Amino acid sequence: MKYSIKLNAVNNPDKNVKAFATVTFGDCFKITNIAVVKSQEAEPFVSMPSFKSKERTEHNQPVYKDVCNPITSEFRKELYDDILSLYAEMEQSGKTEVSRDAENAQEPEFRVAVTPFEREGSNIRGLARIYFEACFVVSNVSIIQGKEKEFVAMPSYMVKQNGGKSQYQDVCFPVTKEFREKLYDALMDCYQQERDKAMNQGIGPMSRFSTS
Repeated sequence: MKYSIKLNAVNNPDKNVKAFATVTFGDCFKITNIAVVKSQEAEPFVSMPSFKSKERTEHNQPVYKDVCNPITSEFRKELYDDILSLYAEMEQSGKTEVSRDAENAQEPEFRVAVTPFEREGSNIRGLARIYFEACFVVSNVSIIQGKEKEFVAMPSYMVKQNGGKSQYQDVCFPVTKEFREKLYDALMDCYQQERDKAMNQGIGPMSRFSTS
């Protein structure tokens, strides 16, 4: 899978996070908030964007789970090595931003998986995953019941703006209108199919994890 990388330095020597990477698959789907982490003595490593789950460790510490991540060892090594190579270039050059563009980038193949979901008091109607070329997965995609219709919501996190207000910002998202429509249509079609299948089987809207 072809991808481009942009790396921005974190201007805070007291932080272990030294830079954030943005990876774009085929110039049409972007992954942000990928951290390059380095302590004083250790080698730098890549940390994918994550969220705090409701699970706890045996020591009652919160369990963090990746929002998105490589799912093959080959692609993990390729992607992480490329990010760390770009970080080494950043350190050597002293630049605060470096990038590497993909050559002949093509729209990546993908498949989606949706679980119909309903809980009292929640407007979430489905939980979804997106698999890119069988080597990278985006989790925490939601089907939301809006005022007029259901819609797709990509994984997001809360950020503070300059004025002190907070707002949600997507962690990963389609870049082009054409790919957004193609991806979101696939997610909604899968959701409708799985919901209809669950209703026909008489097991209600809450069902097992299903793939298309």
